Amino acid sequence: MKNNILKIIIAFVLFIGMQSCVSYSFTGASIPPDAKTISIQYFDNHADFVVPTLSESLTLDVKDRFSSQTSLILVGRNGDLQIEGVITDYRTTPQAISGDEAALNRLSISIKVKFINLIEPDKNYETTFTRYEDYESTYDLADVQDALIMLINKMLVDDIFNKAVVNW
Repeated sequence: MKNNILKIIIAFVLFIGMQSCVSYSFTGASIPPDAKTISIQYFDNHADFVVPTLSESLTLDVKDRFSSQTSLILVGRNGDLQIEGVITDYRTTPQAISGDEAALNRLSISIKVKFINLIEPDKNYETTFTRYEDYESTYDLADVQDALIMLINKMLVDDIFNKAVVNW
């Protein structure tokens, strides 16, 4: 008898949970059920120093994240959810000074992102995200740049995704 009551309670809780007004995914994304599409515009590079591949790789990484971790359909323009942004800064700075020279350098990338949610406008945001990675000064930036950009892009994409659909 107790097992039957327990099964009914569990079924009821699951049923109520499935009827909620927000859809959830295993990635933690919380997307309104009426949102079916997302448009992600190309991230133009407005930094003083331009790495030719940065805009393309960042844009593709953002598209890949939303395509692989949500059920949203990627459209060219006017999605239910919209992301646009620009790369505003790309710089290296010395970090750890040892004697007269830097022992570590830091590559930093900043992006300004605008997120529009046509279904739930209170979730809209416009903000700047900055992420960085340190590298030993014995390395030439040209030798480690691609690997650093991959790591930084991942963090920036996490920031965009989390603020847009995880509501952190």
